[in-house]
Amino acid sequence: MDIVIICVVALLASVLTFFSGFGLGTLLLPAFALFMPLEHAIAMTAVVHLLNGLFKLALLRRHIDVRVLLRFGLPALLAAVLGAWLLSALGTLPALHAYTAFGHRFEILPLKLVIGVLLLLFAMIELVPKLRDLEFDARWQPLGGALSGFFGGLAGMQGALRSAFLARSGLDKQAFVATGAAIACVIDVSRLAVYAGTLLAVFGTLDHRLLACAALAAFAGAWLGNRLLHKTTLRGLQRVVAAMLFAFAIGLILGLL
Repeated sequence: MDIVIICVVALLASVLTFFSGFGLGTLLLPAFALFMPLEHAIAMTAVVHLLNGLFKLALLRRHIDVRVLLRFGLPALLAAVLGAWLLSALGTLPALHAYTAFGHRFEILPLKLVIGVLLLLFAMIELVPKLRDLEFDARWQPLGGALSGFFGGLAGMQGALRSAFLARSGLDKQAFVATGAAIACVIDVSRLAVYAGTLLAVFGTLDHRLLACAALAAFAGAWLGNRLLHKTTLRGLQRVVAAMLFAFAIGLILGLL
């Protein structure tokens, strides 16, 4: 059942990512977190996100805007390391609070609290029109890269900020998707370098079949998204995603998940 759920999420989220510039990491993280510790879920999400980004680059590599990639990607590279380091530090902190409800004991952990708050913020960006339509002038691209990299390293959620800052870069749709995928790969490589210790320590216990299936499902979604790139918008699906993220975030903050 876990393979079915994660593969469906990876497929649909990968299609969504092709149109919006974000969605794969944001959706895969909660799906993985249902079946493994949150720190491992973030690392697994990063692996699938990187592999999918490389696959997208193979499809659209001719459309990358190198100038935007450098202005955005270099700050993102450094900030992603900082965010990933903070993730590792938060994972070692004790519970902030514990309570009992319905005969079960729940703990509010610092890591889950931070991730839950971030998920709420990203859900609000999707649900509130004024936030969803935020765009920033091209001169703010280095700042956008730093913010996108930091939150990508911390929580695996970089795409919404990246899309907001890239929207006014004068890129056509193909260049927007290709350049965004290249920036995402830069961030993923940075944070995976920090997660490497965690991945190596638990590599023998990871479900490699689950990881491989998730990656293949994401590839299929990227291929399908590329075929539909000129035809489709998925605004309604994005609202459903935002509502699901909102519910999951509340569960993390309250220690229910």
